Amino acid sequence: MRYDLDDLRLFLHIVTEGSITAGAHRMHLSLPSASARVRSLEHHAGVPLLIRGRRGVRPTPAGTTLARHARDVLAQTARLESAVASYTRSPTAPLVLLGGGSAMHRLVPRALVSFLRAHPDVDVTVSESRTPQTVRMLADGEADLGVVLDDETRDCGLHMEPLGDDSLVVIGQAGGILAGRTALAYSEVAEHPLIGLNADSSLRRWIERHLVPHAPVVRYRTTVANLNVLVALAAAGVGLAVVPRPVIDPDQPLEVCALQDPWARRHHLLAWGVRDHAASTAVASLAEHLRHAALFDPESRSTHADPCARRLLHDD
Repeated sequence: MRYDLDDLRLFLHIVTEGSITAGAHRMHLSLPSASARVRSLEHHAGVPLLIRGRRGVRPTPAGTTLARHARDVLAQTARLESAVASYTRSPTAPLVLLGGGSAMHRLVPRALVSFLRAHPDVDVTVSESRTPQTVRMLADGEADLGVVLDDETRDCGLHMEPLGDDSLVVIGQAGGILAGRTALAYSEVAEHPLIGLNADSSLRRWIERHLVPHAPVVRYRTTVANLNVLVALAAAGVGLAVVPRPVIDPDQPLEVCALQDPWARRHHLLAWGVRDHAASTAVASLAEHLRHAALFDPESRSTHADPCARRLLHDD
């Protein structure tokens, strides 16, 4: 037997309301039309489905069975339609968001969770990218937004705004050799065995680019591919590690010391691309979610009080 889905919906409304008139109203049908559909259902089933009384209707045992299965069929149909619609829902190209390894650790995932939930019709392509490459792609119209480092974006011509602190700190095991220290220079850090990211990582290259000639040769006990592993090894006492402050979980047992070197103080900026497209409202919304994600981190809040950040805001 095959049943029309609209007839099943009508039957469920009638059973729920206890009235053919009320069920017809919910389906925007006239009473004669609804009554005719019910009679057609009963003829199709070969048994009475409703008991008609002075105060309304109630289902027969067969009607109760039909109603139960109708709910399952309609629920499965809705899930099927939703699954297929997900492939055709977004009429525009995905937004493109770029960011460095530090931003990808906590900031970008936090922003994506809230943005994608709020915008089910908008897709986002996210890629890890060093600041120079991000700037080029934004300027060439190949990306919509980028999270970049302030010292690598001078005179690039893009619209930018302060986003959050990304200063470097040194971390080690709780109660270890950093206990009682609040700050130290990188030259002192380099005297101890370190854990680092792989040589081609953006953070490793950034640090080495800022070291003075004849800087101490670092002994890396091991190098790893991502910041999660790096922080875990430092917490376990394998060695010290230099990481951006925002990647540290405040609840994780670690000794954290600021780096005194001027190059260790850096900030994330939100950079806007130049391409003109119909998704500008979505881009603005994604930018707002990135701002909120940055403010969620207590370490990022202090950045907006930084004189440099205030100047950027004023200039914009």
